Amino acid sequence: MMTDFTVIAQLIVAVSIVIVWVFRFDNIVKEFKQYGLNDLTRTMVGSAKIALATLLVAGIWYPALVLIPALLMAFLMLSAQYFHFKVNNPWQKRVPSLFLLLLCLFIAAVSLNLIS
Repeated sequence: MMTDFTVIAQLIVAVSIVIVWVFRFDNIVKEFKQYGLNDLTRTMVGSAKIALATLLVAGIWYPALVLIPALLMAFLMLSAQYFHFKVNNPWQKRVPSLFLLLLCLFIAAVSLNLIS
């Protein structure tokens, strides 16, 4: 059962992804170079994140769509944490993806009726 908090969490995740991957793309390019990842990987990750964000928004009206995108987005945020750790980024750079990871896990838990 979706709650107002779940809907807000879905919107926060989706809007955050769009802001970072569309309006702050120059930062993404720099970070992926810092991580040693190629352009194809960056394009695939960005495409996946935009698609998953879209599904999270659609999931507001069609809750059956929410679980898999939330778990996949959580995996991508966990991967971001790994790469931030790998290049020893300061905690300020790690916090956004950690926050989105926790929101995605919350969304998935609600979707699975583990919390209500």
